[in-house]
Amino acid sequence: MSFLKPAKFFLGLSAALMLTSAILLFVPGPNLSIDFTGGTLMEVSVPVDTPKETMEETLATFEGEVPLGNVAISATKSSSFLLRMRDISNEEHLALLKHMRAEMGQVKELQFTTIGPTVGASLKKRSVWALFTASIAIVLYIAFAFRKIPRKLSPWRFGIIAVVTLLHDVLITVGIFVVMSHVTSFEFDTLFITALLTILGYSVNDTIVIFDRIRDNLAEQGRKEEFAEVADRSLAQSITRSINTSVSTLIMLCCLFILGSESIRWFVLTLIVGAIIGTYSSIFLATPLLVYWKKKS
Repeated sequence: MSFLKPAKFFLGLSAALMLTSAILLFVPGPNLSIDFTGGTLMEVSVPVDTPKETMEETLATFEGEVPLGNVAISATKSSSFLLRMRDISNEEHLALLKHMRAEMGQVKELQFTTIGPTVGASLKKRSVWALFTASIAIVLYIAFAFRKIPRKLSPWRFGIIAVVTLLHDVLITVGIFVVMSHVTSFEFDTLFITALLTILGYSVNDTIVIFDRIRDNLAEQGRKEEFAEVADRSLAQSITRSINTSVSTLIMLCCLFILGSESIRWFVLTLIVGAIIGTYSSIFLATPLLVYWKKKS
């Protein structure tokens, strides 16, 4: 079975998904958390077994000078909630605490943090730089690792294609979560950026395994195969390992998603989505791109 035959379909599918995700970044755009926009982070302890719905109703009935707007609520323990909201004044802060105590009984504030818009803008810029720097470092590393590739293949091609597939993985993952940020309570925060960086590391590892098999097969003596045949054979030899690794990783992540704390649930879901897309791109995108580039050179 040739894994390169359906390559045109998957390349077209990936191009369409990337274009859609790029458009979603601008229209409607992501819902950013206070990490990037500035705002207030508040953690409160409430009576044991207080449901999340009660907290939502309490915040909805708070009558301040300005409505609280969208408040992201996540349960950190069985009896505490983490609230992310717009920047509130000290008077609103005290009034909100008084309102929660009147509605829910004994409420204790565990932490209260305000992030200014300047700090949020700085975090946004640093997040972009972190993703950019990681991508450049991956290109340089792969080019160095594949510097002795035979048949006069440029090692830079391996690095550049690896980063193209990483861009594919990150962009599509971001596009999916842009949609989710408008239909659920999810918001883009620094934990999401951490998940994207983790996806970069996971995906490039899978791609390098296949590229390394291509390098080993090219180095074999006595074979008079076209590069496309070598790449297809290498992919066939590596695909079982890639799928087994991904499935075992996904089993662990799904268990963590179901049994883990709600505060990390979006982080784990991002890793699940990224692992699936990363496995797909390593198998159906990276190697075909390498073959097409070789044919045109």
